[in-house]
Amino acid sequence: MDPVEALLARTEDRRTRASAALSTAPARVRLGQFYTPSRAAALIAGMPDLPRSGTLRVLDPGAGTGSLTAALIARILREAPGLQIEIVAAEIDPAAAAHLSETLADCARVAASTGTRVTVAVLQADLVEEATRLCGDTGHLADPFDLVIMNPPYRKLAAQSTERQALQAVEGVDCPNLYATFLAIGVQALKPGGQIVAITPRSFTNGPYFGAFRRFFLERMALDQIHVFESRSVVFADSDVLQENIIFCATRSGDHDQVVLSLSRGHDDEVSSRSVAYTEVVKPGDPNQFIHIPSSEADAYLTDMFAALPRGLHELDIQVSTGRVVDFRAREYLLERSAVGAVPLIYPGNLRGGRVHWPLTIRKPQALVACQGTRKLLLPNERYVVVKRFSAKEERRRVVAAIYDPEDVAAHEVGFENHLNVFHYRGRGLLPDIAAGLCLWLNSTAVDQFFRTFSGHTQVNATDLRSMRYPSTGQLSNLGTALGQGSWPDQQKIDSLVAVHVFSSAGQP
Repeated sequence: MDPVEALLARTEDRRTRASAALSTAPARVRLGQFYTPSRAAALIAGMPDLPRSGTLRVLDPGAGTGSLTAALIARILREAPGLQIEIVAAEIDPAAAAHLSETLADCARVAASTGTRVTVAVLQADLVEEATRLCGDTGHLADPFDLVIMNPPYRKLAAQSTERQALQAVEGVDCPNLYATFLAIGVQALKPGGQIVAITPRSFTNGPYFGAFRRFFLERMALDQIHVFESRSVVFADSDVLQENIIFCATRSGDHDQVVLSLSRGHDDEVSSRSVAYTEVVKPGDPNQFIHIPSSEADAYLTDMFAALPRGLHELDIQVSTGRVVDFRAREYLLERSAVGAVPLIYPGNLRGGRVHWPLTIRKPQALVACQGTRKLLLPNERYVVVKRFSAKEERRRVVAAIYDPEDVAAHEVGFENHLNVFHYRGRGLLPDIAAGLCLWLNSTAVDQFFRTFSGHTQVNATDLRSMRYPSTGQLSNLGTALGQGSWPDQQKIDSLVAVHVFSSAGQP
């Protein structure tokens, strides 16, 4: 076997054994570790630009068993054998660090046999603590890196967690997840012109949760390439990971010119790629700094269609808010069924076929006591459009909307649970034709597909809904009038109505 292929095979064997041991250990939950399979490692290591001579200084934070470093060195030995390599690999878990040391020693031996010098250092420490210590008050390393390559750990961080507070104090960035913390450290560890390549959840690309981190990242880094896996679970198939992942490469203080977008269904499928303007990925003037990933020509066409829509939500004078009732905080006021002095309580489970059905037997309380303690949680019993904030992983659609019709419910007020987004007019109901048109629009295939270009998870935030462009008031009204009083249409009919009343007349007021 070719020495480089043999190196990769031994590295993959270590990863497989370590991953099998970790799958039954509480450390996976505690540390958020998912080791990188060899084929994904090769794809990640293939992204950054390599110099042909000199020394490449590389940081592999959260290195696990060393799969990424091994894949990178294998690529260098094939493409740039004259390059000298300095590797610093950090790993907190002692068991993984033992495998990592073996992999790095193996890499150095194979490289030496080809005449390439590789120096390695394993840092077995908490990366956040170590980075905070090394950066000091400046927020920068004294000896920065040319390349940071990583598969960072994934774990949510509480607001008062040590890691989150440390990054806020030293680098001035709020990171709600450990993977964002590692990315922030990686950014600060780079010299100008240095690159970072990482495989992470796609969740940081949109939504308010990662807003501060996105601003920090995009102010310092220019995206060069983003790779999307069409299959949701393909990357870490042996680790039960269902989070949608992307691989991206970015340059410190780089040019905001073009971004290469690539797509593959799985590891073995052919990768399709295309180059797009940077402004297609990060929209100029977008206060949310969402990262759009129109990974196909169809996505790009859809993005252009939405950009041409005439109105933002604020221009329609329509607002969207999350439901006010957080049920575990209002537990003392919840009722299983309606009673005197109670109002309807609407959950996502009440949404069926474009309408809100109440009451329903859905293992959720269906009423809320109307009193002083719940007064601020209620809205007038008027017409609203509601959207599920979360959809099940197996659900076909991300955006699921329904009309709440006050004529279906005899009440003066209504409560919407926190897992719903509510479209309203300054806290009051919408006009019937506007509500119907808006509901049809949100349930269209076009909206669902467009939403997926900037959202990689199953959550639909109010911020996401506010960020989109919408049809005009006239278009929504015509769409709602076309719906009429009949039964809720099927998907083909919804899409046909939207095509006729919106996309064939996108410029109309």
